Amino acid sequence: MPVEVTWWGHATATVRDSGVTVLTDPLLVRRLAHLRRRRGALPPPDAVRADLVLVSHLHADHLHPGSLAMLAPGTRVVVPRGAVRAVPGLRRLAPLLRLTEVVPGDEVAVGPVTVRAVPAAHDGRRLPVGRQVSPALGFVVSGEERTYFAGDTGLFDGMAEAVGDVDTALLPVGGWGPFLGEGHLDARRAAEALTRLRPRSAVPVHFGTYWPVGLDAVRPHEFHAPGAEFKRLAARPAPQVEVHLLEHGQSVRLGANR
Repeated sequence: MPVEVTWWGHATATVRDSGVTVLTDPLLVRRLAHLRRRRGALPPPDAVRADLVLVSHLHADHLHPGSLAMLAPGTRVVVPRGAVRAVPGLRRLAPLLRLTEVVPGDEVAVGPVTVRAVPAAHDGRRLPVGRQVSPALGFVVSGEERTYFAGDTGLFDGMAEAVGDVDTALLPVGGWGPFLGEGHLDARRAAEALTRLRPRSAVPVHFGTYWPVGLDAVRPHEFHAPGAEFKRLAARPAPQVEVHLLEHGQSVRLGANR
């Protein structure tokens, strides 16, 4: 049975494996503070139907209580350890959702699928004033295939060993503003990550969706170009990796002919 990946925009994606639906970092609104969704329609209502939801870290564009509130009551949501204490909006959802806090190395099983939390090189605080109480995470979803969702991360020593063997990598290749700080992958660094991880397929995410109001003319290529640039840059150091450049709401099936 092939694995299906659907990219909804930013870091929000659905991974369907072995009959289990996993949703990553749901951000399902047109506007978040100073950010406005500039490309792609909002995900349809059925996008929030998931057996398991993964939240990689506490930044508001990844842990968004308003989007989590759209989930069906009782949905299991995996968050970094300390998230419930750090985010009041998450505490208010605790009676409605099944919240599970994890650190790197922890595993969560849903039917035939196992999800393992892995490290990420990223500031995991609840900005702008939060203390460092929770780790930033990536996740490896293992069923018929092994799918790595990186969340937000930079390159780090031991990345390949920490993540392990994977078939598909969902890698961030941009951001939501004209400049990327520490702890991020741009198109070039994401291409380098492929040489370390050596997946068979890659899907670029975290680009071309949200942009700050009033900054349309400031380095606009950082909004429009990262996905295609990643695919171009990956071709030389990682020619064995098939890069699937998806449009918002588009799906790809992986593993059927392997």
